[in-house]
Amino acid sequence: MSPDLAQRLLALAAAMLVALVVALAVQELREDGADAAEPATAPAPGGGWYSSLAGPYAFPSGESRTECGYGITARTQGVAHAVLPCGAKLVFRLGGRLVLTQVVDRDPGAQNREFGFTRPLARRVGLRDVARVRWRFAAP
Repeated sequence: MSPDLAQRLLALAAAMLVALVVALAVQELREDGADAAEPATAPAPGGGWYSSLAGPYAFPSGESRTECGYGITARTQGVAHAVLPCGAKLVFRLGGRLVLTQVVDRDPGAQNREFGFTRPLARRVGLRDVARVRWRFAAP
């Protein structure tokens, strides 16, 4: 084997090794990004999702804090629920979208829905009226 051919084969092997390392790094980044996009959930009994009605929710006027103790601002995102504990992490599925949020207020007076989405969260997910949603507790 001539020295020129050996040098070319060595350069080709080095290029292939670099390409393999880059491909593995890209695959790892894609897998990490997929995990961040879809929060882990704890299945409902039977392995599925709970189904409930949800709609936009406005904080009571004149209040500066929710009943859960969160400060009320124009950007406060979360859900109100009559029974679930404050701070409970939940994952909602609306259409094909998943959203991770938490219970930030109580909503004992809601008769047409189980969950009240704060206005910023409702805008973010496109919830304009009462609609059926699927939900799970977020995995710890």
